[in-house]
Amino acid sequence: MGAKKHHDVVVTREAIEGDTISTVAAKYWAPFTKGNHEKFDAKLVDVIYQNEMTNTGFNPRKIMMLEFSQYLEGYLWPNYDPEHASKAYHLSIVVMVNEKFRERTEAWTTFSESPAHFPTFFHKVLELSLDTSKSTTPAEQCALLTFLVNSFGSVETKIVHEQTKKLTSIEIWEGLLDSQRADLFKKQKKLRKVWENVQKKIKNEDEKMRFDRTFIWKLIENFKKTLTTIDSIEEKEEGEVGENSQIVDKIRYCERFIELMIDLESILQSRRFFNSVLHSTHLLTDCILSNLISSEAGSLFFQLVQLLKFYARFEIDDLSGRQLTHKEVSEQHYQNVTKLQKAAFQLFTETMKDFYLMNVSGVDTRRALQKQFRGMSHAEVYRFAEYLHLVPTMVEDQQDLLLGAYSQEYLVETITLCCERRPNQLTQLNEKPLFPTEKVIWDENVVPYEHYSGEGVLALDKLNLQFLTLHDYLLRNFNLFQLESTYEIRQDLEDVLFRMRPFAHETQKKTIFAGWARMALPIDNFEITEVAKPLVGEKSPAVVRGVVTVNVGRRQDIRAEWENLRKHDVCFLVSCRSKKGAGGKFDVRKPFLEQIEVVSVRGCDVEGMLDNEGLLLEEYASYEKKAKIPGDVRKFRLLLDANQYRLDMEKVADGTNADDIYYSFNLLVRRDSKTNNFKAVLQTIRELLNTECVVPDWLTDVILGYGEPDSAHYSKLSSAVSELDFNDTFLSFDHVKSSFPGYKVIGTEEDETRMIPPFKLQFKDLERRQDVEMKESELKTIVVTPLTRKKITPYDYHRNKNQVLFTPSQIEAIKSGMQPGLTMVVGPPGTGKTDVAVQIISNIYHNWPNQRTLIVTHSNQALNQLFEKIIALDVDERHLLRMGHGEEALETEKDFSRYGRVNYVLKERIRLLASVERLAKTLNVVGDVAYTCENAGYFFRFSVCRAWEEFIAQMTAKGVKSIVSEIFPFTKFFSDIPQLFSGNTSEDMKVAHSCWRHIEQIFEKLDEFRAFELLRNGRDRTEYLLKKSTIS
Repeated sequence: MGAKKHHDVVVTREAIEGDTISTVAAKYWAPFTKGNHEKFDAKLVDVIYQNEMTNTGFNPRKIMMLEFSQYLEGYLWPNYDPEHASKAYHLSIVVMVNEKFRERTEAWTTFSESPAHFPTFFHKVLELSLDTSKSTTPAEQCALLTFLVNSFGSVETKIVHEQTKKLTSIEIWEGLLDSQRADLFKKQKKLRKVWENVQKKIKNEDEKMRFDRTFIWKLIENFKKTLTTIDSIEEKEEGEVGENSQIVDKIRYCERFIELMIDLESILQSRRFFNSVLHSTHLLTDCILSNLISSEAGSLFFQLVQLLKFYARFEIDDLSGRQLTHKEVSEQHYQNVTKLQKAAFQLFTETMKDFYLMNVSGVDTRRALQKQFRGMSHAEVYRFAEYLHLVPTMVEDQQDLLLGAYSQEYLVETITLCCERRPNQLTQLNEKPLFPTEKVIWDENVVPYEHYSGEGVLALDKLNLQFLTLHDYLLRNFNLFQLESTYEIRQDLEDVLFRMRPFAHETQKKTIFAGWARMALPIDNFEITEVAKPLVGEKSPAVVRGVVTVNVGRRQDIRAEWENLRKHDVCFLVSCRSKKGAGGKFDVRKPFLEQIEVVSVRGCDVEGMLDNEGLLLEEYASYEKKAKIPGDVRKFRLLLDANQYRLDMEKVADGTNADDIYYSFNLLVRRDSKTNNFKAVLQTIRELLNTECVVPDWLTDVILGYGEPDSAHYSKLSSAVSELDFNDTFLSFDHVKSSFPGYKVIGTEEDETRMIPPFKLQFKDLERRQDVEMKESELKTIVVTPLTRKKITPYDYHRNKNQVLFTPSQIEAIKSGMQPGLTMVVGPPGTGKTDVAVQIISNIYHNWPNQRTLIVTHSNQALNQLFEKIIALDVDERHLLRMGHGEEALETEKDFSRYGRVNYVLKERIRLLASVERLAKTLNVVGDVAYTCENAGYFFRFSVCRAWEEFIAQMTAKGVKSIVSEIFPFTKFFSDIPQLFSGNTSEDMKVAHSCWRHIEQIFEKLDEFRAFELLRNGRDRTEYLLKKSTIS
């Protein structure tokens, strides 16, 4: 049984003009009729609530009309009177706030502008949330819970946070058992003193403080009562009303309540003290043992409970917010199990020897625990729970009462949840398949369709303003990105399957495809060719390979697209059956699953295409070999998800799956390469989760949502650099002056005509000197030093320079981008963001040439624009590498792709070795010194360097006047330059040094290229190039 859905949410202009709400709004509160409004009428609010909300089942279209007319800010809140406002009035405000959140518009501005009555209103909402009378329907309770969900998620809004923080403060620990509080104080001894002060406040508390303290406890009890009323759930026909409608609303209430609990657990401020309350109330036990969770209608409820269970056990110190290590989590688990064994030794010394003498791993599984305690009496199990401080201490006169309150099944599940072995979260993630299967792809509880209006609950993580840890942040992004890509995959699969028009063969048990799709081919044959043994400590096979055979057809464009599948491109193996016979028509407007049955979907990586002999074509050499493969049949080797394969084989082994699905695939589907990078993204996030240090310390709090938002700005960091070479950023000294308004700009040269770019700037306000006190006026000072670049070659060489006259705001962005810290450049199109980014990259390249720069953009076009401008600046092309698809769209004749750069290196190596051979001849050195880069290196160290050192020694010898042109050893090598030397000794020495720098560069490049002589295949060379490129 699903929740009620309203698909008709679109509000048209005709609907607005013809709706009665618009007429009433124009009469009472619409902004366009301001000045002609009639007097406020409280009864009107009740009428609107009754007619437009409750009677319509809170139809989103009606509520959207009220929101469009500014009902909340124009009528409800300005006229709110706490003493006379009715229940309908409060609920109307609640519904309108929820609608603003659904539409993702600012919800709290109206209250922030007039906050006087907000605390009273919020308290009234809390009271209504606890109203268990029949006057408040389950649908209204859902609305109230949704309001609480939105309130607890608005930690950034002061007036809301001031109200919500009271509900999850340390005062709520008053409801814990004394033994439970004592256990918490043992872990955090400082809290004992805090609690003593809290107890003094509790003794003198008023009724409102008591209400706030007990609100969460009462809300949980109300939920438990609602959960028990749902005894049996049956699938009902849509459109029924009455009792069925009440049951549906109660299910929605339970789902929304679990969402609230998840939100409280996933925000550190509310989790800090609430997590202990959650465990004390045994809420998870009630959910797990409920009838709802095992029914068909409870599928979403089950997923939500699993998410709540995950966050309730999240590996974090609740008070400090510190992420626990695997060792600390294991120690906590061992303590729980050891305490359980101590209870067995103390209470049942003779009868439970096998239990308390066994090692922890032998008793801490769910199966072992439940087998042990289900064979014991009710009272004996209670004594164990009491020893673990899970239930109140049993008193003789209350024994029957306590045993009646806690059934044996309930106690066994509670003890199991406390002591069972918890799978490591990171291990679970590493064993999780990256590709979605058919069960996830078409599960609307997880991946809704486009008609999802936002009114229901989804079993999804939320990207809040705050996160528990970096692990939590990355994990939420991993899950949400996986589901986002699943949504796109579903769209592509449905489109392809509709186009292929499958139908069942009349006589044979197989599916025939009557249609055609560019992105899919029927499978002629598929087989698993290799299943490698698992690595040490792992469950899944090390690798699972398969070979798929398809007929690519005779159309050259389609054939080329399939043959050009690259390594690591993602495809999908699909097994489908049509629910229609031959000639049946498909309607894309109707639900997909009603027309086509998808038996299985499995993702895979393309490893490469096979040749006639079954050998894998190397990507580097495939262009030459592909044309030689005759016929239309092509074979591709695929890499399957090893984790998914293990899960599938386990289901076959235990009988869950009768047949091996890997022999039933009948369709191979590929996707557009531009949108098919999801697996690489997921792998990257998973690798980050397996890395101890993910981000620097100065960025951690910003990502997690703590501290000041600007704490990652360079001006707040102690590592800020006070002196920077701005290279060709400035066009003149006047440009420098105009770029820093409010600063005193001082040039190191008195004659401003000698202040010629490039410039090095020294910022006095960034000098962190503790021993010197500087005046405020001195801090706002910039010292500009002109730099003279040494000539790197005697040949004519024109440096590509920046020609953009950057504005002061752009200069500040460039300065910030060169500093440590986080820099965000925001602006509308045409404001020079790309030019600023390119200049930052160029400046970083020249200031820190040994560091590497990674450029990531949202599209290939944006990356190409950046790359083309970087090429135009003074950046050596051997340090550039263009990754991913789209490099063919670069407006340049040079190939900056991985294999293009390998070809460039190999050609450049040959050219440079030829220069080395020519140099050896000019020095009269005998031998094959230019055979390899290694030989050239020896030649440089033992012959070239010696010749240069002898030349320098002669030029610096005392009492000897030498002519540079006569003794310079490399004159013949530069014979292609007419009049290399002028006869002026000082000028000729500058030329000689430029010649030496030119020769040094030759051998430096050859030393970089030496690895390409050792690495023989294209893959190894591209991997090396990827690791060594400065800008990629």
